[in-house]
This record gives sequence, C-alpha cells and structure tokens, in this order.
Amino acid sequence: MKRRTLLPVIGLLAISLAGADALGLTFRSGADAVGSTFRSGDQGTQSPPQGQPGQLRPRPGTGREPEFPPPSNIDYKPRTTLVVPDHKVVRAKFPVVDVHGHPPAFNSPDAVKNVVNLMSPLNIQVMVQTNGATGEALKARIAAIEASGLKDRVVMFSTVSFRDVGTGWGARAAQQLEADVRAGARGVGEIGKNLGLGTRKADGTRLKVDDPELDPFWAAAGRLKVPVFLHLGEPQEFFEPLDYNNERWLEMALFANRRFNDRSRYPTFDELMAERDRMLAKHPKTTFILAHMGWHANDLGRLGTMFDKWPNLHAEVGAVLYDLGRQPRFGHDFFVKYQDRILFGKDSFQPDEYPYFWRVFETADEYFDYYRDYHAFWKLYGMNLPDPVLKKLYYQNAMRIVPGLPTAGFPK
Repeated sequence: MKRRTLLPVIGLLAISLAGADALGLTFRSGADAVGSTFRSGDQGTQSPPQGQPGQLRPRPGTGREPEFPPPSNIDYKPRTTLVVPDHKVVRAKFPVVDVHGHPPAFNSPDAVKNVVNLMSPLNIQVMVQTNGATGEALKARIAAIEASGLKDRVVMFSTVSFRDVGTGWGARAAQQLEADVRAGARGVGEIGKNLGLGTRKADGTRLKVDDPELDPFWAAAGRLKVPVFLHLGEPQEFFEPLDYNNERWLEMALFANRRFNDRSRYPTFDELMAERDRMLAKHPKTTFILAHMGWHANDLGRLGTMFDKWPNLHAEVGAVLYDLGRQPRFGHDFFVKYQDRILFGKDSFQPDEYPYFWRVFETADEYFDYYRDYHAFWKLYGMNLPDPVLKKLYYQNAMRIVPGLPTAGFPK
C-alpha cells in the first residue's frame, strides 16, 4: 500500500486556526484588534492576524477547512496555465569543463568511450572524474584513458582516505599525493561529506575539518599547485528539525541518510562551517574548490564574504540549481561580480539533466520545472548570464586553476 504523507500545499490549502498554532502563526481573538469584529461571507466572526499593519479583515479562506480531502504533496502536480516564452537548451552555448563529474568508473577504454559519447551532444568537452583514485587504482584508470585515445576529453583527480587519522597521517598522505600527481592526477577530490560528519579518528573521536593532523596534506596540495575539491557538509536544512517549516521536508522524509539533526551524533551546520573556515584560513596558498557552492547557494552573501576574504577560494554549482534558479536577478549579479571564482560542475552523471543548467544560465525563461521535485517544490527562472561570464563559468576558470587540462576543442 502506497504511503501518503499529507502536507499543506503552498498556495492551495488554507491553514486552519488550530494548525496555525503548531506552525507558530497566532491570531488575536475577539474585537481587540481594531475594536470590532468582522464577517466575511459565512466564515463567522474572525479577527485580523496579529502583526499585519493595515489589514482590516482576515484573508479570504482563513479558518476554512477544504471541502475535499487534501492531496499529498507527492501527488499534487497541477498543470500550469502560464504561457511564457520557452527556450529549452539541449546543448551548452560554449564548450564545458565539468569539474564535478561522477560518471561510471574508467575501468576500461570502452568505459571511457561510453562516457565521452554521452558528453559530446551536450557540448561537454572535458569531464573531470571526481570519483577519485589513488595509488595503483589511479594508475590503472589513467592507463584506460590513454588506451581509449580520449585523453583530451577526460582527466582524473586523486583521492585520500581519512580513516584512522592519527600521529604521522598527514606526512604519509602528503607523500602519497605527490606520487599521485606524478602519475597524472590533476587535483584532489572529491573530498566527501564524511569528513566532519561521520569519520572518526584512531582514538574514536570525530575527525574535525580543521584537525591539525590534516594540515600537511592541504599544504602539499598547495605546494604541488593542484586544487582540492571539497564537499563538506550538506544543505543547511538537513541539520534542522524535520517539521513542516523545513523546506526540504520531503527529501529528508524520503532519505534517512540526509538527516543530520541529531545533535548527539552530528555538529550543527554552522559548527561544521566554522571548522571549514578555520581550515581555509590556515592554507592561503592552496587552491580550494567548494562543491555545491559550499552549501551557500541559498545565502550568496555569505559565500561572497568568503570570496572576499580568501582569494584562493572557488566554488562550483553542482546539485544546487534549485537555489540559483529561484533567485535569477540576485544570482545573475552575484555571478557577474564573482565571475572569476565560479566553475561549472554537475555532480550526478545524468545526461538528461544537464540541459536544465544550460537553460537557467543562458536564458531569461520564467517558471519552469526543476528535474528532481524532492529537492525543490518551486519553479526555476533563467539567470540570462552574459557570454563573457558563461565562458568563465563553463571552461575558462577551470582551465586557469586545474593544471594540465586538455585545451583541444576550446576557443583560442
């Protein structure tokens, strides 16, 4: 039997007075609001909401219950009647470097060829494999790339294990990174979210992002002039209570491993970000790329402050299109101001999802769907970025900060 979760649907269902208390909405009773009571149709005696200057009577529908059973927010998919210009973009306007790629592992030349065949129609010229590898596994994947004849289309990043970090770990990890870069790794990452959340040190304590034992590794990346690609934390709402005020309620309800609101197990979002920021401050000579805009796409001002503070810091746009596409004007201005600091990345390798990114970045379209409704129940809007900014976003910034990227297929 299909489980149905009943939720208030924004813009459709009225909130009952009893339910309003649970959501923190209070209403004054009687005539004390403006000295008299009001009647609207057959709704009976009501008073205006508290804290609404100039509101003379309740909003129509306040206090009503739906005549019919409300749908679940999973089932409610209304057809829009809005008719506006529609410009679907199946191919990026300029060639793209995807710095956050998770295609199938490059275990054979055929695996590489299969991925490139899917990249080309989208105008993805270079894919950075951020399912990183190290040691012999890295060498094997680079050999497969060489054998495929497509070394101008895909590159590898290295990786590192943070298991059982203790005395001497940093020096050993730095030494392995040096070997991986000599073998052909173009960067480090993706450093996954377990760092700071689930990873434990040899003594059983939580491994913090700014642990001093990690410093030799971060410093080695700077010395070797390769970027470190960091996925730290998760969306801010994943750390908050799972209630109807949480705009990521559905995703958290669907995926238990996206709930980080148990304070006995996890730090708060801001505690984790503070650890990250202290680590960044210690390593001004290392180039860092924050995956998912550092989970600040919902607060671009905060990310801008970080960009202003640390010139070596960059960010990529993977898996946060739902936030960028709901603030097209502010987002546009942010991308223009920080056009040298933002890179394109997609995250999950689903070729049918890339055109949503092209449409948000390249058009001024309005009110169109996002590709995963459990990420966002709202619509997207185009940011209409100018061509010089698109070029930097799509490939120029990556070419500048990732050493040894192929240059074939890009404008001179």
